[in-house]
Amino acid sequence: MLSFLPCFSASPVFSVSKNYLLLLKPLSLARATLCRLSTTTATTTTTTMSINLQSHAFAGNPIRSKTPKPSDPFSPNSALETLKTQLLETTHQPSSSNFKVLPFRKGRPLASSSSAGDALGPIWHLGWISLADCKLFLASCRIDLSYDSLVYLGSESAAEAVYWAVDVAGEANLVPEIGGEKFCFVELRTLMVATDWDDQHTMGELAIAGHARALLEWHNTSRYCGRCGGKTVPMEAGRRKQCVNESCKKRIYPRIDPVVIMLVIDKENDCVLLSRQSRFAPRMWSCLAGFIEPGESLEEAVRRETWEETGIEVGEVVYHSSQPWPVGPSSMPCQLMVGFFAYAKSREINVDKEELEDAEWHSREDVKKALMVAEYKKAQQTAAAKVTQMCKGVEKGQSLSADFNVESGELAPMFFPGPFAIAHHLISSWAFQDSVNGFQSQPTHAGASMSNL
Repeated sequence: MLSFLPCFSASPVFSVSKNYLLLLKPLSLARATLCRLSTTTATTTTTTMSINLQSHAFAGNPIRSKTPKPSDPFSPNSALETLKTQLLETTHQPSSSNFKVLPFRKGRPLASSSSAGDALGPIWHLGWISLADCKLFLASCRIDLSYDSLVYLGSESAAEAVYWAVDVAGEANLVPEIGGEKFCFVELRTLMVATDWDDQHTMGELAIAGHARALLEWHNTSRYCGRCGGKTVPMEAGRRKQCVNESCKKRIYPRIDPVVIMLVIDKENDCVLLSRQSRFAPRMWSCLAGFIEPGESLEEAVRRETWEETGIEVGEVVYHSSQPWPVGPSSMPCQLMVGFFAYAKSREINVDKEELEDAEWHSREDVKKALMVAEYKKAQQTAAAKVTQMCKGVEKGQSLSADFNVESGELAPMFFPGPFAIAHHLISSWAFQDSVNGFQSQPTHAGASMSNL
Protein backbone atom coordinates (compact mmCIF):
# COMPACT_ATOMS: atom_id res chain seq x y z
CA MET A 1 0.00 0.00 0.00
CA LEU A 2 1.21 3.50 -0.78
CA SER A 3 1.27 6.60 1.35
CA PHE A 4 0.77 9.20 -1.38
CA LEU A 5 -1.80 10.83 -3.58
CA PRO A 6 -1.07 10.39 -7.29
CA CYS A 7 -1.00 13.27 -9.70
CA PHE A 8 -3.03 15.19 -12.29
CA SER A 9 -4.11 14.31 -15.76
CA ALA A 10 -6.29 16.75 -17.66
CA SER A 11 -9.20 15.10 -19.35
CA PRO A 12 -11.35 16.29 -22.24
CA VAL A 13 -14.02 18.80 -21.17
CA PHE A 14 -17.05 17.05 -19.75
CA SER A 15 -20.67 18.17 -20.30
CA VAL A 16 -21.26 19.04 -16.67
CA SER A 17 -21.53 22.16 -14.51
CA LYS A 18 -19.84 25.44 -15.48
CA ASN A 19 -17.51 25.35 -12.47
CA TYR A 20 -16.38 21.84 -13.27
CA LEU A 21 -15.91 22.73 -16.93
CA LEU A 22 -13.56 25.53 -15.91
CA LEU A 23 -11.73 23.12 -13.66
CA LEU A 24 -11.14 20.57 -16.38
CA LYS A 25 -10.16 22.89 -19.27
CA PRO A 26 -7.44 21.14 -21.26
CA LEU A 27 -3.93 22.49 -20.66
CA SER A 28 -2.35 24.35 -23.54
CA LEU A 29 0.95 22.83 -22.42
CA ALA A 30 -0.21 19.31 -23.09
CA ARG A 31 -0.51 17.58 -26.37
CA ALA A 32 -3.43 15.24 -26.94
CA THR A 33 -2.42 11.62 -26.85
CA LEU A 34 -4.53 8.85 -28.30
CA CYS A 35 -4.20 5.60 -26.38
CA ARG A 36 -5.60 2.70 -28.34
CA LEU A 37 -5.93 -0.70 -26.83
CA SER A 38 -7.19 -3.47 -29.13
CA THR A 39 -8.34 -6.91 -28.12
CA THR A 40 -9.61 -9.95 -29.95
CA THR A 41 -12.00 -12.61 -28.74
CA ALA A 42 -11.77 -16.30 -29.51
CA THR A 43 -14.16 -15.59 -32.43
CA THR A 44 -11.79 -12.85 -33.72
CA THR A 45 -14.21 -10.07 -32.74
CA THR A 46 -12.09 -6.94 -32.25
CA THR A 47 -12.95 -3.90 -30.15
CA THR A 48 -11.02 -0.69 -29.62
CA MET A 49 -10.94 1.64 -26.65
CA SER A 50 -9.80 5.21 -27.32
CA ILE A 51 -9.07 7.78 -24.65
CA ASN A 52 -8.05 11.34 -25.47
CA LEU A 53 -5.59 12.39 -22.79
CA GLN A 54 -3.59 15.50 -21.92
CA SER A 55 -0.12 15.39 -20.39
CA HIS A 56 0.06 14.74 -16.67
CA ALA A 57 1.60 17.06 -14.14
CA PHE A 58 5.31 16.22 -13.83
CA ALA A 59 5.20 15.06 -17.46
CA GLY A 60 5.64 17.21 -20.56
CA ASN A 61 8.98 18.62 -19.39
CA PRO A 62 9.71 21.47 -21.86
CA ILE A 63 13.53 21.23 -21.60
CA ARG A 64 14.02 17.52 -22.09
CA SER A 65 11.85 16.59 -25.06
CA LYS A 66 15.04 15.80 -26.98
CA THR A 67 18.56 14.98 -25.80
CA PRO A 68 21.09 17.00 -27.84
CA LYS A 69 23.65 15.06 -29.86
CA PRO A 70 27.15 14.79 -28.30
CA SER A 71 28.52 17.38 -30.73
CA ASP A 72 25.88 19.93 -29.71
CA PRO A 73 27.25 22.67 -27.39
CA PHE A 74 24.21 22.16 -25.17
CA SER A 75 24.60 18.39 -24.82
CA PRO A 76 25.30 17.10 -21.29
CA ASN A 77 29.01 16.45 -21.81
CA SER A 78 29.67 19.60 -23.84
CA ALA A 79 27.81 21.75 -21.33
CA LEU A 80 29.74 20.09 -18.49
CA GLU A 81 33.09 21.03 -20.04
CA THR A 82 31.94 24.64 -20.39
CA LEU A 83 30.69 24.56 -16.83
CA LYS A 84 34.08 23.40 -15.53
CA THR A 85 35.77 26.30 -17.31
CA GLN A 86 33.35 28.87 -15.93
CA LEU A 87 33.65 27.59 -12.38
CA LEU A 88 37.41 28.06 -12.55
CA GLU A 89 37.07 31.69 -13.60
CA THR A 90 37.55 34.23 -10.83
CA THR A 91 35.83 37.07 -12.68
CA HIS A 92 32.10 37.44 -13.09
CA GLN A 93 31.96 38.61 -16.67
CA PRO A 94 28.88 37.66 -18.73
CA SER A 95 29.27 34.27 -20.39
CA SER A 96 28.33 33.24 -23.88
CA SER A 97 26.53 30.24 -22.33
CA ASN A 98 23.34 31.04 -20.46
CA PHE A 99 23.57 28.66 -17.49
CA LYS A 100 20.63 28.70 -15.09
CA VAL A 101 20.74 26.93 -11.73
CA LEU A 102 17.87 25.75 -9.53
CA PRO A 103 18.92 25.22 -5.89
CA PHE A 104 17.18 22.58 -3.75
CA ARG A 105 17.20 22.04 -0.01
CA LYS A 106 15.88 18.80 1.47
CA GLY A 107 13.93 18.06 -1.71
CA ARG A 108 12.44 21.55 -1.88
CA PRO A 109 13.10 23.73 -4.93
CA LEU A 110 13.79 27.44 -4.61
CA ALA A 111 10.71 29.42 -5.62
CA SER A 112 9.26 32.90 -5.67
CA SER A 113 5.77 34.32 -5.99
CA SER A 114 4.22 37.18 -7.91
CA SER A 115 0.79 38.67 -8.45
CA ALA A 116 -1.03 37.58 -11.58
CA GLY A 117 -2.52 41.04 -11.91
CA ASP A 118 -6.07 39.71 -12.06
CA ALA A 119 -8.59 37.68 -10.09
CA LEU A 120 -6.51 34.52 -10.37
CA GLY A 121 -4.32 35.55 -7.44
CA PRO A 122 -0.60 34.89 -6.98
CA ILE A 123 1.49 32.68 -9.25
CA TRP A 124 4.62 30.84 -8.15
CA HIS A 125 7.84 30.63 -10.17
CA LEU A 126 10.95 28.50 -9.87
CA GLY A 127 13.93 30.33 -8.40
CA TRP A 128 16.32 30.11 -11.35
CA ILE A 129 19.56 32.00 -10.71
CA SER A 130 22.60 32.54 -12.91
CA LEU A 131 25.75 30.50 -12.41
CA ALA A 132 27.58 33.63 -11.23
CA ASP A 133 24.88 34.44 -8.69
CA CYS A 134 24.87 30.82 -7.54
CA LYS A 135 28.64 30.95 -6.94
CA LEU A 136 28.35 34.20 -4.95
CA PHE A 137 25.32 32.94 -3.07
CA LEU A 138 27.01 29.74 -1.93
CA ALA A 139 30.34 31.47 -1.28
CA SER A 140 28.58 33.75 1.22
CA CYS A 141 27.63 30.55 3.06
CA ARG A 142 31.22 29.27 2.77
CA ILE A 143 30.27 26.60 0.23
CA ASP A 144 32.41 25.98 -2.84
CA LEU A 145 30.36 25.21 -5.94
CA SER A 146 31.92 22.23 -7.74
CA TYR A 147 30.97 20.85 -11.14
CA ASP A 148 30.13 17.39 -9.77
CA SER A 149 27.52 18.87 -7.42
CA LEU A 150 25.51 20.23 -10.36
CA VAL A 151 23.09 17.97 -12.25
CA TYR A 152 22.20 18.58 -15.89
CA LEU A 153 18.44 19.03 -16.43
CA GLY A 154 18.16 19.97 -20.09
CA SER A 155 18.55 22.82 -22.53
CA GLU A 156 16.74 25.26 -24.78
CA SER A 157 18.63 25.80 -28.00
CA ALA A 158 16.45 28.78 -29.01
CA ALA A 159 17.38 30.60 -25.80
CA GLU A 160 20.90 29.14 -25.78
CA ALA A 161 20.21 28.13 -22.20
CA VAL A 162 21.35 25.12 -20.16
CA TYR A 163 19.58 24.24 -16.92
CA TRP A 164 21.14 22.70 -13.82
CA ALA A 165 20.06 21.71 -10.31
CA VAL A 166 22.15 21.74 -7.13
CA ASP A 167 21.47 20.39 -3.65
CA VAL A 168 22.32 22.85 -0.84
CA ALA A 169 20.78 20.75 1.92
CA GLY A 170 23.67 21.41 4.30
CA GLU A 171 22.65 25.00 4.88
CA ALA A 172 19.51 25.52 6.94
CA ASN A 173 19.41 29.32 6.58
CA LEU A 174 19.45 29.64 2.81
CA VAL A 175 16.42 31.83 2.08
CA PRO A 176 17.98 34.44 -0.17
CA GLU A 177 16.97 37.71 -1.72
CA ILE A 178 18.55 38.11 -5.15
CA GLY A 179 18.02 41.10 -7.41
CA GLY A 180 15.39 42.51 -5.07
CA GLU A 181 13.25 39.35 -5.34
CA LYS A 182 12.56 37.18 -2.31
CA PHE A 183 12.82 33.41 -2.55
CA CYS A 184 12.03 30.45 -0.33
CA PHE A 185 12.37 26.66 -0.47
CA VAL A 186 8.92 25.15 -0.96
CA GLU A 187 7.69 21.55 -0.75
CA LEU A 188 7.07 20.17 -4.23
CA ARG A 189 3.65 18.90 -3.09
CA THR A 190 2.67 22.46 -2.15
CA LEU A 191 3.75 23.73 -5.57
CA MET A 192 1.82 20.87 -7.18
CA VAL A 193 -1.44 21.94 -5.51
CA ALA A 194 -0.66 25.64 -6.06
CA THR A 195 -0.21 25.22 -9.82
CA ASP A 196 -2.85 26.75 -12.08
CA TRP A 197 -3.62 23.73 -14.28
CA ASP A 198 -4.38 25.98 -17.26
CA ASP A 199 -1.06 27.86 -17.05
CA GLN A 200 1.34 26.45 -19.65
CA HIS A 201 4.48 28.02 -18.21
CA THR A 202 3.85 27.01 -14.59
CA MET A 203 2.90 23.46 -15.53
CA GLY A 204 6.18 23.24 -17.43
CA GLU A 205 8.13 24.51 -14.41
CA LEU A 206 6.40 21.94 -12.20
CA ALA A 207 7.59 19.18 -14.56
CA ILE A 208 11.14 20.55 -14.47
CA ALA A 209 11.11 20.73 -10.68
CA GLY A 210 9.84 17.15 -10.45
CA HIS A 211 12.57 15.87 -12.76
CA ALA A 212 15.23 17.80 -10.81
CA ARG A 213 14.08 16.52 -7.42
CA ALA A 214 14.03 12.93 -8.65
CA LEU A 215 17.60 13.19 -9.93
CA LEU A 216 18.98 14.94 -6.84
CA GLU A 217 17.30 12.49 -4.44
CA TRP A 218 18.65 9.59 -6.49
CA HIS A 219 22.17 11.04 -6.25
CA ASN A 220 21.79 11.33 -2.47
CA THR A 221 20.70 7.70 -2.12
CA SER A 222 23.26 6.19 -4.52
CA ARG A 223 26.55 7.41 -3.07
CA TYR A 224 27.91 3.88 -2.79
CA CYS A 225 27.95 0.94 -5.15
CA GLY A 226 25.40 -1.75 -4.38
CA ARG A 227 27.71 -4.45 -5.78
CA CYS A 228 31.04 -3.80 -4.01
CA GLY A 229 30.34 -0.92 -1.60
CA GLY A 230 32.78 1.41 -3.37
CA LYS A 231 32.15 5.13 -3.74
CA THR A 232 30.25 6.31 -6.79
CA VAL A 233 30.88 9.47 -8.82
CA PRO A 234 28.60 11.36 -11.22
CA MET A 235 29.07 10.78 -14.95
CA GLU A 236 27.56 12.45 -18.01
CA ALA A 237 26.80 15.66 -16.07
CA GLY A 238 24.96 13.72 -13.36
CA ARG A 239 22.73 11.64 -15.63
CA ARG A 240 24.32 8.44 -14.33
CA LYS A 241 26.90 7.33 -11.75
CA GLN A 242 29.80 4.91 -11.76
CA CYS A 243 31.68 2.96 -9.11
CA VAL A 244 35.29 4.17 -8.65
CA ASN A 245 36.51 0.69 -7.73
CA GLU A 246 38.74 -0.36 -10.65
CA SER A 247 37.72 -4.01 -10.30
CA CYS A 248 34.02 -3.07 -10.40
CA LYS A 249 33.24 0.14 -12.31
CA LYS A 250 29.54 -0.65 -12.19
CA ARG A 251 27.32 1.80 -14.07
CA ILE A 252 24.33 3.02 -12.08
CA TYR A 253 21.30 4.71 -13.58
CA PRO A 254 18.44 6.66 -11.95
CA ARG A 255 15.95 4.46 -10.15
CA ILE A 256 12.32 4.19 -11.20
CA ASP A 257 9.72 2.55 -8.91
CA PRO A 258 6.62 1.41 -10.86
CA VAL A 259 3.25 1.58 -9.09
CA VAL A 260 -0.24 0.53 -10.15
CA ILE A 261 -3.24 2.68 -9.27
CA MET A 262 -6.68 1.34 -10.12
CA LEU A 263 -10.32 2.28 -10.01
CA VAL A 264 -12.22 -0.92 -9.27
CA ILE A 265 -15.58 -0.93 -11.09
CA ASP A 266 -18.72 -2.99 -10.53
CA LYS A 267 -20.35 -2.80 -13.97
CA GLU A 268 -23.54 -4.62 -12.98
CA ASN A 269 -24.36 -2.25 -10.11
CA ASP A 270 -22.81 0.87 -11.70
CA CYS A 271 -20.55 1.72 -8.78
CA VAL A 272 -16.86 1.96 -7.89
CA LEU A 273 -14.74 0.83 -4.97
CA LEU A 274 -13.03 3.71 -3.13
CA SER A 275 -10.80 3.52 -0.07
CA ARG A 276 -9.49 5.62 2.80
CA GLN A 277 -6.18 5.57 4.63
CA SER A 278 -5.87 6.78 8.21
CA ARG A 279 -3.57 9.61 7.12
CA PHE A 280 -6.18 11.00 4.68
CA ALA A 281 -7.95 14.28 5.40
CA PRO A 282 -11.46 13.78 6.79
CA ARG A 283 -14.04 12.86 4.14
CA MET A 284 -11.46 12.11 1.44
CA TRP A 285 -11.63 8.89 -0.61
CA SER A 286 -9.34 7.68 -3.37
CA CYS A 287 -8.35 4.74 -5.58
CA LEU A 288 -6.43 1.66 -4.51
CA ALA A 289 -2.70 1.60 -5.33
CA GLY A 290 0.36 -0.51 -4.71
CA PHE A 291 3.91 -1.27 -5.79
CA ILE A 292 4.68 -3.89 -8.41
CA GLU A 293 6.58 -6.91 -7.10
CA PRO A 294 9.46 -8.66 -8.92
CA GLY A 295 8.33 -11.11 -11.57
CA GLU A 296 4.84 -9.60 -11.71
CA SER A 297 2.98 -8.07 -14.65
CA LEU A 298 1.05 -4.83 -14.28
CA GLU A 299 -2.27 -6.64 -14.56
CA GLU A 300 -1.23 -9.19 -11.95
CA ALA A 301 -0.24 -6.39 -9.58
CA VAL A 302 -3.67 -4.77 -9.99
CA ARG A 303 -5.45 -8.02 -9.15
CA ARG A 304 -3.13 -8.92 -6.25
CA GLU A 305 -3.25 -5.49 -4.57
CA THR A 306 -7.04 -5.28 -4.87
CA TRP A 307 -7.45 -8.76 -3.38
CA GLU A 308 -4.96 -8.19 -0.54
CA GLU A 309 -6.40 -4.86 0.55
CA THR A 310 -10.14 -5.35 0.03
CA GLY A 311 -10.82 -9.03 -0.68
CA ILE A 312 -12.36 -8.08 -4.05
CA GLU A 313 -11.57 -10.35 -6.98
CA VAL A 314 -10.72 -8.55 -10.23
CA GLY A 315 -11.06 -9.96 -13.74
CA GLU A 316 -10.67 -7.60 -16.68
CA VAL A 317 -7.95 -4.93 -16.36
CA VAL A 318 -7.91 -1.93 -18.74
CA TYR A 319 -4.96 0.46 -19.08
CA HIS A 320 -5.80 4.15 -18.65
CA SER A 321 -2.61 6.31 -18.53
CA SER A 322 0.68 6.76 -16.69
CA GLN A 323 2.72 9.57 -15.16
CA PRO A 324 5.90 10.16 -13.15
CA TRP A 325 5.51 10.85 -9.44
CA PRO A 326 8.60 12.53 -7.97
CA VAL A 327 7.09 13.61 -4.64
CA GLY A 328 7.29 10.32 -2.77
CA PRO A 329 9.81 9.61 0.00
CA SER A 330 13.48 10.29 -0.74
CA SER A 331 14.21 6.55 -0.65
CA MET A 332 12.00 6.21 -3.75
CA PRO A 333 12.88 9.36 -5.71
CA CYS A 334 10.71 8.71 -8.75
CA GLN A 335 7.68 6.49 -8.84
CA LEU A 336 5.95 5.82 -12.14
CA MET A 337 2.18 5.69 -11.68
CA VAL A 338 0.41 3.32 -14.08
CA GLY A 339 -3.36 3.80 -14.00
CA PHE A 340 -6.03 1.17 -14.73
CA PHE A 341 -9.73 0.48 -14.68
CA ALA A 342 -10.22 -2.89 -12.94
CA TYR A 343 -13.53 -4.74 -13.26
CA ALA A 344 -14.70 -6.57 -10.16
CA LYS A 345 -15.88 -10.19 -10.15
CA SER A 346 -17.09 -10.06 -6.53
CA ARG A 347 -18.70 -7.48 -4.20
CA GLU A 348 -18.09 -8.54 -0.60
CA ILE A 349 -15.43 -6.28 0.96
CA ASN A 350 -12.91 -7.56 3.50
CA VAL A 351 -10.65 -4.63 4.40
CA ASP A 352 -7.04 -5.20 5.45
CA LYS A 353 -6.94 -2.81 8.42
CA GLU A 354 -3.15 -2.68 8.35
CA GLU A 355 -3.31 -1.12 4.90
CA LEU A 356 -6.63 0.75 4.83
CA GLU A 357 -8.95 2.47 7.25
CA ASP A 358 -12.00 1.66 5.14
CA ALA A 359 -13.24 0.74 1.66
CA GLU A 360 -16.76 1.15 0.28
CA TRP A 361 -18.74 0.91 -2.95
CA HIS A 362 -19.98 4.31 -4.18
CA SER A 363 -22.68 4.89 -6.80
CA ARG A 364 -22.14 6.96 -9.92
CA GLU A 365 -24.58 9.62 -8.69
CA ASP A 366 -22.76 10.01 -5.37
CA VAL A 367 -19.42 10.28 -7.15
CA LYS A 368 -20.77 12.88 -9.59
CA LYS A 369 -22.22 14.89 -6.74
CA ALA A 370 -18.92 14.87 -4.85
CA LEU A 371 -17.03 16.01 -7.95
CA MET A 372 -19.47 18.87 -8.55
CA VAL A 373 -19.42 20.41 -5.07
CA ALA A 374 -15.73 20.19 -4.19
CA GLU A 375 -13.97 23.54 -4.62
CA TYR A 376 -10.70 22.39 -6.18
CA LYS A 377 -9.92 25.84 -7.57
CA LYS A 378 -10.18 27.29 -4.08
CA ALA A 379 -7.63 24.74 -2.83
CA GLN A 380 -5.26 25.75 -5.65
CA GLN A 381 -5.58 29.43 -4.75
CA THR A 382 -5.07 28.69 -1.06
CA ALA A 383 -1.83 26.85 -1.80
CA ALA A 384 -0.63 29.66 -4.10
CA ALA A 385 -1.27 32.19 -1.33
CA LYS A 386 0.68 29.97 1.06
CA VAL A 387 3.72 30.13 -1.24
CA THR A 388 3.46 33.92 -1.23
CA GLN A 389 3.38 33.98 2.58
CA MET A 390 6.40 31.67 2.76
CA CYS A 391 8.41 33.93 0.45
CA LYS A 392 7.57 36.81 2.79
CA GLY A 393 8.87 34.79 5.72
CA VAL A 394 5.43 33.96 7.09
CA GLU A 395 4.17 30.40 6.81
CA LYS A 396 0.60 29.65 7.84
CA GLY A 397 -0.41 26.11 8.59
CA GLN A 398 -3.75 25.37 6.95
CA SER A 399 -5.48 22.16 6.02
CA LEU A 400 -6.57 22.15 2.40
CA SER A 401 -9.43 19.82 3.31
CA ALA A 402 -11.32 22.91 4.49
CA ASP A 403 -11.47 24.08 0.87
CA PHE A 404 -13.43 21.07 -0.36
CA ASN A 405 -16.79 22.32 0.85
CA VAL A 406 -20.07 23.17 -0.88
CA GLU A 407 -20.73 26.78 -1.83
CA SER A 408 -22.96 27.28 1.21
CA GLY A 409 -19.94 26.64 3.43
CA GLU A 410 -21.23 23.28 4.61
CA LEU A 411 -18.96 20.26 4.57
CA ALA A 412 -19.15 18.15 1.43
CA PRO A 413 -20.04 14.53 2.33
CA MET A 414 -16.90 13.31 0.54
CA PHE A 415 -14.25 14.50 -1.89
CA PHE A 416 -11.41 13.06 -3.93
CA PRO A 417 -7.79 14.04 -4.66
CA GLY A 418 -7.73 17.18 -6.78
CA PRO A 419 -7.17 17.51 -10.54
CA PHE A 420 -3.44 17.28 -9.90
CA ALA A 421 -4.05 13.58 -9.20
CA ILE A 422 -4.40 10.69 -11.60
CA ALA A 423 -6.84 9.27 -9.04
CA HIS A 424 -9.10 12.24 -9.77
CA HIS A 425 -8.91 11.60 -13.50
CA LEU A 426 -9.69 7.91 -13.13
CA ILE A 427 -12.72 8.71 -10.99
CA SER A 428 -14.04 11.59 -13.10
CA SER A 429 -13.51 9.71 -16.39
CA TRP A 430 -15.70 6.90 -15.08
CA ALA A 431 -18.32 9.20 -13.53
CA PHE A 432 -18.85 11.20 -16.73
CA GLN A 433 -17.90 8.53 -19.26
CA ASP A 434 -20.95 9.08 -21.46
CA SER A 435 -19.91 12.69 -22.03
CA VAL A 436 -16.30 12.06 -23.01
CA ASN A 437 -15.43 12.10 -26.71
CA GLY A 438 -14.26 8.74 -27.98
CA PHE A 439 -14.36 7.03 -24.60
CA GLN A 440 -15.95 3.67 -23.95
CA SER A 441 -15.83 2.34 -20.43
CA GLN A 442 -15.77 -1.24 -21.64
CA PRO A 443 -15.50 -3.22 -24.88
CA THR A 444 -18.72 -3.40 -26.87
CA HIS A 445 -18.40 -7.17 -27.10
CA ALA A 446 -19.09 -8.83 -23.76
CA GLY A 447 -16.53 -11.55 -24.39
CA ALA A 448 -13.66 -9.24 -25.29
CA SER A 449 -10.59 -9.34 -23.09
CA MET A 450 -8.33 -6.34 -22.51
CA SER A 451 -5.94 -7.82 -20.00
CA ASN A 452 -2.94 -7.54 -22.33
CA LEU A 453 -1.49 -4.09 -23.06
